[in-house]
Amino acid sequence: MTQSAAAQKPPATPRRLDPEDAQTALAEVQERLRRQQLVEDLVHRQEEGDAKAPLVEDLVHRQHEAELKTLVDNLHPADIAFILESLPKDERQAIWKLVSPEHDADVLLEVEDWVRESLIEAMDRQDLVAATESMDADELADLAPDLPPDVVAEVQKGLTEEERAQLLEAMGYPEDSVGAIMDFEMVRVREDVTLEVVLRYLRRLHELPDHTDQIFVVDRQDKLQGILPLSRLLVSEPETEVRAVMNSDFLTLNPLDSDADAAGAFERYDLVSAPVMDDQGRLIGRVTIADVVDVMREDSQEQALSRAGLQEEDIFAPVSTALRNRAPWLLFNLCTAATASFVASQFEGTVSQIVILAFLMSIVAGIGGNSGNQTMTLIIRALAMGRITGRNLWQLVKRELFVTLLVGLCGSLVAALFAWVISRSLSIALVMMAAMICNMLVGASVGVLVPMVRARFGKDPAMGSSVLLTFATDSLGFFIFLGLATIFLL
Repeated sequence: MTQSAAAQKPPATPRRLDPEDAQTALAEVQERLRRQQLVEDLVHRQEEGDAKAPLVEDLVHRQHEAELKTLVDNLHPADIAFILESLPKDERQAIWKLVSPEHDADVLLEVEDWVRESLIEAMDRQDLVAATESMDADELADLAPDLPPDVVAEVQKGLTEEERAQLLEAMGYPEDSVGAIMDFEMVRVREDVTLEVVLRYLRRLHELPDHTDQIFVVDRQDKLQGILPLSRLLVSEPETEVRAVMNSDFLTLNPLDSDADAAGAFERYDLVSAPVMDDQGRLIGRVTIADVVDVMREDSQEQALSRAGLQEEDIFAPVSTALRNRAPWLLFNLCTAATASFVASQFEGTVSQIVILAFLMSIVAGIGGNSGNQTMTLIIRALAMGRITGRNLWQLVKRELFVTLLVGLCGSLVAALFAWVISRSLSIALVMMAAMICNMLVGASVGVLVPMVRARFGKDPAMGSSVLLTFATDSLGFFIFLGLATIFLL
């Protein structure tokens, strides 16, 4: 009796998901690169003047390259992308040359934009064409801004008319829109066929598009009529027509919708995929959970950088690039700090008579900044989720001020007790208490107003918000505390 093909296959080796795998691979790559450099330096010193030195060096170099290539070839493209992002440019280029051509496309799609540019620069035209010609239209549209125009033109020649139209369509949508992230691969069926026909059609496909959880039901003009979940297809009778089991109540997206709004819809309704329709109701694409996760991750990274006044940059970028990115907001921060110092200097007489105030005023400014930062974080998050409207704005402002007032009362009691302990003055303690409450209210007000005003004018609400908040709470904190001390203590 002969064994079946399935029985002859070796048992599968499951791969356990471990977030530390990429870090472990990175550490091993760095260690091999370090040893390679050490050996090459040693060969240079010991074999100087020896005719065989270049041969020895070349042999050592080839051996280390082979070890690194074996290591890299066994990694997932996402892990390779992580390693490339974590290496200085010279080492990054060395590892990139060792990546197998079959992984080039996947790695280019996985890496961050600032790394992708340097990788593409290191590739010749033939390699770029080979890496991109197997990409789908939506994937190629993502890379097109970073690719040389002649490479894009060459790849377009190998596309079908439909794929070329899809590529041009995807490239025509704004960067942060649904159209820019939608996928053109999906399964369509008619509503007047039976489920048995649908199943036979699916069996003829080489494979289903990634993240396919539903089939789209369209008419002859490609207008979306409903959706057929795969779970319902599998459990329904094969003789049943599609129209009898399809779902006519479903969420759709427009290609001009914001990708952040789409991400919010996926989060709210626990979606795996969603159809994209044009203004005529025709099905033109779909958005999957994989696209949405990328949008959420990028938005989170941009928000974290924006709050410090930064833009995304290569962590190993040249110093000049880093200076252009960081200097503007740092210089602005210097001006705001100078303003706060100027405010404090105007109360030199008060501070010289009551020296303890110099030690206490930093507490007032710091607590006000922390309180405002909490409020600002909540507001920025609510704006990103679309939860703030003209109708609930004032209610939100009143709530934040009331919460801050209650927290300020509790915290100021502790601060007043501390001020009394170190100064033995009830008057200083009361001034400390009043100043802290006032500055916390200032911080809460700024924490609401700065993101709201920037969003109102179409700006990123998180950009430089921390710098502006620090300016307000430091300057006004010093002014309030020292002003109250001047009025009531002198």
